[in-house]
Amino acid sequence: RYHAYFMSEIDSWVVISADQVAVVVCLMAMKGLLSNSKQNRRWILWSCYLSILVAVFWLYQMLRLPKFRWDIIWLPLGPLGGACISLYVDHLLDESSEEIRKLRGYMYSYKAS
Repeated sequence: RYHAYFMSEIDSWVVISADQVAVVVCLMAMKGLLSNSKQNRRWILWSCYLSILVAVFWLYQMLRLPKFRWDIIWLPLGPLGGACISLYVDHLLDESSEEIRKLRGYMYSYKAS
């Protein structure tokens, strides 16, 4: 329903491709969050970069419409928000892991003395 605003502006295959890229962005962010190694967490960064491209595409298409539609603002901001939230969650998990390592070190030092 929300893609119908663009029916006269762009081809349907472009809309479908943009939605597929948005799905790939979400899958990349999930893969990055579920991985345990730092190298696989690059997926989150790549999902952020790709979501910026999707957001620019949809914002450009929205600005080309005769009237700006606020009800479709989730098209550019949905994948971008999901990728940024996953980046923030990954950062919080890294900080928590570091604090846990410090606490274990303190506990070992206390037991050793």
